[in-house]
Amino acid sequence: MAAEPIIDRQMLEKLERLTIRWQKSFRGVVGGHNVSRFSGPGQEFLDHRSFHQGDDLRAVNWRAYMRLEKLFLKMFQIEPRTPVRLLLDASGSMAAGEPGGGLSKFDYVRKLAAAMVYVGLVRHDTMMVQPFHESFDDSFLASGGRHRFGPVADYLSALEPRGRSSFLQLARHAVNAWPKQGLLIILSDFLDDDDVLKPLQYLADFGHELLLVQLWTPFDRDPAYDGDVALDDPETGATLNLTLNAEARRLYTEAFDRHCGAIESLAIRSRGRYAGIPTSLPLEEAIFHSLDWAGTSIQKRRAV
Repeated sequence: MAAEPIIDRQMLEKLERLTIRWQKSFRGVVGGHNVSRFSGPGQEFLDHRSFHQGDDLRAVNWRAYMRLEKLFLKMFQIEPRTPVRLLLDASGSMAAGEPGGGLSKFDYVRKLAAAMVYVGLVRHDTMMVQPFHESFDDSFLASGGRHRFGPVADYLSALEPRGRSSFLQLARHAVNAWPKQGLLIILSDFLDDDDVLKPLQYLADFGHELLLVQLWTPFDRDPAYDGDVALDDPETGATLNLTLNAEARRLYTEAFDRHCGAIESLAIRSRGRYAGIPTSLPLEEAIFHSLDWAGTSIQKRRAV
């Protein structure tokens, strides 16, 4: 039996009509206005300069040459593109799903990633997909238009969650490997034994724009058990024995919501964006509503 595609044809046809607009939050963001001078094709005329050997003859102002018998090169103002990097949490905790079945967080987040990359390809953007845990798997550079989606789908389908989360290592890698400021789309459950807020803040302080997409299962937020429970940590193998009742579950859910709220606040405070998505939310609704960051102002959207 053939493997189920990561995104079916019907969804791809719907994605054709979806436009994700990323607002300007620092100079050079995708679609933002940033004055740049270079010879060649552009959007708005800026100035002239003298022609030098090796310049592109297509940018010569031939009308000026006919009048002055000198070669001048036309200069244009353009909108440079910023690097777009989609960081996919591939740690062991992402393998968790609901006890009753359904998509795991990792299956869900791969489909989200595939949808976002496909929209980028339709827009002729270039996006780097980088899985991460305590180390980093090989990245994939997606570019070339919608007809190059097949290799992206194969790449995402072959990924498997493993290892431990480490947002500190993520921040160190991003700063060392990507010195040029860019747009970081981080898809994760943001569950880490260590602090996640300081590394994320460091990325924002370094100049990256953050788009944080947090995934959780309903069980992550409200473990629907009463009595004695043994919880296994998929990243460390440790077992935590708990006794749950209605009050303990209420306190746990409040703590979970505070954690999500702290991540959301960091994104907004850093002029980034946040979306919180439970895996119980239909994928289509997550893609077309929860991830709709369109508009001229930062919008907070959390699916609950």
